[in-house]
Amino acid sequence: MTRHPSQNPGHVVPSSAIIWQIALTFAITWAIAGSYIFFPETASGLFGELSGLHPLYFLATWAPAIAGLTVVFVHGGMSGLRSYLGRMALWRCDPVWWIFILAGIPLIFMAGSLLKGGPLIAPLPPQGASAAFAILAVMLFLGPVEELGWRGVALPILQRYVSPVFAGAAIGVIWGLWHLPAFYLASTVYADWSFLPFFIGNVTLAILVTPIFNAARGSILLPMLFHWQLINPFWPDAQPWDTWILVGVTVVVVWWKRASLFRRGDAVTDVIPSTEPATTRRGDVGLQA
Repeated sequence: MTRHPSQNPGHVVPSSAIIWQIALTFAITWAIAGSYIFFPETASGLFGELSGLHPLYFLATWAPAIAGLTVVFVHGGMSGLRSYLGRMALWRCDPVWWIFILAGIPLIFMAGSLLKGGPLIAPLPPQGASAAFAILAVMLFLGPVEELGWRGVALPILQRYVSPVFAGAAIGVIWGLWHLPAFYLASTVYADWSFLPFFIGNVTLAILVTPIFNAARGSILLPMLFHWQLINPFWPDAQPWDTWILVGVTVVVVWWKRASLFRRGDAVTDVIPSTEPATTRRGDVGLQA
């Protein structure tokens, strides 16, 4: 007998929660960005000029996490929220993924920079290395926090219905479109970028981080570190070569991990980790596959 994914007793957070999570994510970010795009004088007069350090910029960036934490709390309460946040402590996986995050990603940026005639390391800001480390610390509380929503909630729910590679690609499309208003804000770095390569990069990265997520059994920590490396101010500007190198790397990884990426049997589907015995959980997986 086949059990519908949303009926799995281990799924405290129902599949329908992804609709509310994505809707709330877009509502927060696009409302903030839209106010500065369509009513720039009014928004600037009320809240000040938007910049990367503006509280509203942080709020807009944190929207996926705010939405994700909200649906987890609504369906799981405080105990569920604690269990969910416990996924930030999951770190065990094949060492190859740790090597890729810590060394592979920097090498991709360096290689891309060399291809365009750039340096191996990004030039330090005028204030020196201390300022670069301060920026690095700030970055930890920007992009990586998004993972509480994208990989924390959305990816496990999508993997109940489609194989990991397609779930990752779907998250990448949503993730890319969510960034779209930023390209119309002159005060952000996105204003100088082209949307299409960025969008392709988002889909590529979302697929690439999926096997890492599943290998670490739903870890939020590893996707956060993955995201942090992507915006590390010490790595040089390598556009557009970094995107194309990452596409190539992703193709290799998808082929290498095709046995698990094209089937749902081993994919993580619980937003709030199950407390059921492992034997029961394997049975549930079998019923879903």
